[in-house]
Amino acid sequence: MLYSWKYTHGARQRVICLYSILHRWKNYWIRGVLSLAMISGFFLIIYMGPVALILVMTVQIKCFQEIITIGYRVYHSYELPWFRTLSWYFLICVNYFFYGETVADYFGALVQREEPLQFLARYHRFISFALYLAGFCMFVLSLVKKHYRLQFYMFAWTHVTLLIVVTQSHLVIQNLFEGMIWFIVPISIVICNDIMAYLFGFFFGRTPLIKLSPKKTWEGFIGGFFATVVFGFILAYLLSQFQYFVCPVGVNSETNGFTVECEPSDIFVMHEYTLPAVVQNTLRWKTVNLYPFQIHSIFLSSFGSLIGPFGGFFASGFKRAFKIKDFANTIPGHGGIMDRFDCQYLMATFTHVYIGSFIRGPNPSKVLQQLLMLRPEQQLSIFHTLHSQLRERGMLPQAAAQAE
Repeated sequence: MLYSWKYTHGARQRVICLYSILHRWKNYWIRGVLSLAMISGFFLIIYMGPVALILVMTVQIKCFQEIITIGYRVYHSYELPWFRTLSWYFLICVNYFFYGETVADYFGALVQREEPLQFLARYHRFISFALYLAGFCMFVLSLVKKHYRLQFYMFAWTHVTLLIVVTQSHLVIQNLFEGMIWFIVPISIVICNDIMAYLFGFFFGRTPLIKLSPKKTWEGFIGGFFATVVFGFILAYLLSQFQYFVCPVGVNSETNGFTVECEPSDIFVMHEYTLPAVVQNTLRWKTVNLYPFQIHSIFLSSFGSLIGPFGGFFASGFKRAFKIKDFANTIPGHGGIMDRFDCQYLMATFTHVYIGSFIRGPNPSKVLQQLLMLRPEQQLSIFHTLHSQLRERGMLPQAAAQAE
């Protein structure tokens, strides 16, 4: 009898173990196939060019919806009057403000051609503030005695979500207008780090990294770092060769469409660098030819590998706080859209700060757009001033100077 029980118990344990292994590999298979699908979609976005900003908008809306839904369920906000309506209304207001600023900044000349658009551009900030005030007043009017505290909880929840999702997704679009390379490389770095850290952790992981994510290991973290730096360096070399990727996004006033034609800036022009004496003695190389952007890619990759994962740890802590596994189940094996973009938003913010601090210079296309918005007499005054400056520097042909 005892032998029979042990045999049955052992068989049951083997069946459970086999089921666990099959279930695990099924998850890996689903996760792998969908990862390839998402990477393919990413290449399609690259092919689409600047139109990718439509996708950024779609991702932003989905991320907002996932976080708001969590708040709605966790706080049992089913009886709150106007909560969902006001949340989406504030999303529209904030997007109207940010995207209106972008349109006025980059498409000013086109806006000036249409009378209604001129009015909207001229009073854009006042209109944005008025729309927000309307939502604020609606919220105050919706307050009911038995739900005061909960309503203010959800009001704060909505605004923090807007700060995290909308503000940072807007920075993604700002990076895109600086050139497709500033959009592609940061996103690719985060994807590469996520994959390589997983692979190194899967095959070599032994030492836990952080309690918030028990499956993360130091081996995966370190291996992902080195693999990502190498990947970012190679990707920067490949993309720096093409004008399509390195030119800031401009607007063709004749076709009213996007244009990515320019004279590449210095960071996308090959330079010769002298190696340190120690490296020369070791490798027997004196100089090396690099695109300066490759050096910048090392800093981007380092951030994406060392600091970027903390965006994922933050998201893990958030999910543990509210006892949920994923933000949603939009992508089988991956969770929600926010589960895939928790590190991307932090990376986009760093990229924007990095561009503003170390890269950004005058954008000729943007300056031209602003000049075309001026009155004719102002444009003529600037023309004469610029002409005089160029003539004093000897940059104008003699014939042109005599004609003047």
